[in-house]
Amino acid sequence: MVRKFILYLILSLAVMVTAYFSFVYYASYSEGVRSGQLIKFSHKGIIFKTWEGELSSGISGTQSFTFSVLDKDVKVIADLKEQEGQYVKLTYKERYRTFSWWGDTKYFVTEVKKDKSPFNK
Repeated sequence: MVRKFILYLILSLAVMVTAYFSFVYYASYSEGVRSGQLIKFSHKGIIFKTWEGELSSGISGTQSFTFSVLDKDVKVIADLKEQEGQYVKLTYKERYRTFSWWGDTKYFVTEVKKDKSPFNK
């Protein structure tokens, strides 16, 4: 009887943990596009190395958008390295939650396109 209870308890906990991680991994809170000058992109961290970047949306750089990139998105990482200092359009997903091995922010860039700056007419 006690053995059965412990087995059901362990199975229930395993299902709840799996459901939580699946939700965090697959569910997104919002999706969108942001444009601006890519002012920073770096690979940082002590224990977990993550890719982090910053996009300046305003003239003075006061309006910034910080984002992360997952290690599996090799093309996005290469595109961001190439476009640093340029005006770009970023497609992103905002997640409900993140983990320290994913990145510092809840915003994850999934696509990068070079864009024309509205300030250079």
